[in-house]
Amino acid sequence: MRFSEPLRRVLQISEALQFLVGVRVVCEQAELALRNTRFTPFWLDNPARPPVEDRLTSNIVTDLLIVGSGFTGLWGAVQAKEQNPNRDIVVIEANTVAIGASGRPGAILSNSLMHGMEHSNRLFANELKELDRLGQENMDQLRETIEKYNIDCDVEWTGELIVAMGARGLADVEGEFELYTSLGHDAHLLSKSDVQNDIRSPLFEGGLWSKQRAGTVHPAKLAWGLKRVAKELGVIFYENTPMTTSRTQGNLVRVETPEGSVVASRVLLATNAFTKHKKKVSSRVAAVRDRIVTTEPLTAEQMDRLGWKNRQGVSDTRTQLNYMRLTKDNRVLFGGRLGYFFNNNTDPAYDKTPAPFVQLVSNLYKTFPAIDGIKISHAWSGPIALTTRMTMHYQHFHGGRMIYVGGYSGFGVAASRVAARIALAIVDDVDIPERKLEFVRAVPAWIPPEPFRWVGARITMYALNTHEAKGGWRTLWLKLVDRMGFPVKA
Repeated sequence: MRFSEPLRRVLQISEALQFLVGVRVVCEQAELALRNTRFTPFWLDNPARPPVEDRLTSNIVTDLLIVGSGFTGLWGAVQAKEQNPNRDIVVIEANTVAIGASGRPGAILSNSLMHGMEHSNRLFANELKELDRLGQENMDQLRETIEKYNIDCDVEWTGELIVAMGARGLADVEGEFELYTSLGHDAHLLSKSDVQNDIRSPLFEGGLWSKQRAGTVHPAKLAWGLKRVAKELGVIFYENTPMTTSRTQGNLVRVETPEGSVVASRVLLATNAFTKHKKKVSSRVAAVRDRIVTTEPLTAEQMDRLGWKNRQGVSDTRTQLNYMRLTKDNRVLFGGRLGYFFNNNTDPAYDKTPAPFVQLVSNLYKTFPAIDGIKISHAWSGPIALTTRMTMHYQHFHGGRMIYVGGYSGFGVAASRVAARIALAIVDDVDIPERKLEFVRAVPAWIPPEPFRWVGARITMYALNTHEAKGGWRTLWLKLVDRMGFPVKA
């Protein structure tokens, strides 16, 4: 039957209206789900949180000073003590342990040091095999540390699952699979029915399951456990003690704090996105907010409808990806909508309100209709230290006596361990093979200052959020951003 053009237009308008009504209903459900939400990280809302250490109120001297007690600083402290038990090590923290990015991530453990194998191959094709070896070695040693020191951190070694969204997503997954298998990984390409038999989502068209050296962890409990280990090894911690300035003092580095100072032979600057006082860092790192929600614990019946019996950490192939996982008490964690606030604001009041999470919860419902309407217990955002290469890098200060490492771009829970190990070798001038890698020696491209950074970020975030639905100028913009160095799919 052939419809007249007027009738065809009426039908198109009707379908569009139905779509808009459906979107509005989902948004209303999301708003309702956020009505009694705690706008604080789920991981940090925990009675196991350790007591706060005293602040520094005197002038002290040490062999190694670590500034920052997120994962980089904690891994650095533990490894430095393991390498040399007699070394005096002090850690100063502007707030409390794990309060920044380390207590806020989705915490899906991956053996990749970057955002997937394809990204590693794109930027460092000549070093791909070595980077993959480093990543696998790092995960093995991370696991050994957790087991050796009996760190209770709800770790589950269930693998990592990349799920395809649409035909293009299938091509992306197949490309990743080829790289995984070429490097000898225990990786499995899954059909649509394979994925649906595991995790019931109408959006998943296929997947790649990497079964070894990957999983999930409670990030705050891991950080608190590493702090406990470091203290047992003899590391001294001072919290609520920010670094205000630093300068060379002979062959040493003097770091000032509000009520004291530290003179150290060497300094590891482990401040990641919180490094405004070093313009050389902030010119190459942008503090982008990554938003996350967790549901109320699922009932046995809800878990049965959802599936997810293998409990993998999951990420999808959207232009602006979503990632998801289960917690120990069977909450669904769902994250992935980015935001940027003027001048690298790392504590925006807006992200403590329901508004920025409505679309994220709507995406959660679309992804998992089996739990459509479930209430949201916690919603929060955390700073991602984003760089144009979207992985760690190193910068030198005070004649190489102070080394910054950071810029993990959302991939730092596991990668921070090997990053800290290499940083210690650099600051101590120990000759290890990793120092010769371009991956270690190169720095990311410069990022424009404000207000250009804010304007560019706002346009990019909007383009990422709407590209797949609307295309048009957004595709051209994202291609431009990609050519500037940021690896985004358009």
